[in-house]
Amino acid sequence: MGELAKLPNIGKVVEEQLNQVGITTYEELKELGSRQAWLRIKAIDDSACIHRLYSLEGAILGIKKTELDAETKADLKEFYNSFR
Repeated sequence: MGELAKLPNIGKVVEEQLNQVGITTYEELKELGSRQAWLRIKAIDDSACIHRLYSLEGAILGIKKTELDAETKADLKEFYNSFR
């Protein structure tokens, strides 16, 4: 388990995907942002869903994805739906 898997919502599989797309530290994830990180993962895993996007945002904020506020979820959902 690396540094990223210690963040909320980030398990071994997502950490491996983040590493594959060049994100290996919290600082890199935070700087890139959840949307760009999700797009990179989506490029290597077409099954990347909205819950993965929520998970990335929660990880950046240091909270569980279920604790994201409604406005943040709505913004992320709008972003996600623009790629469907």
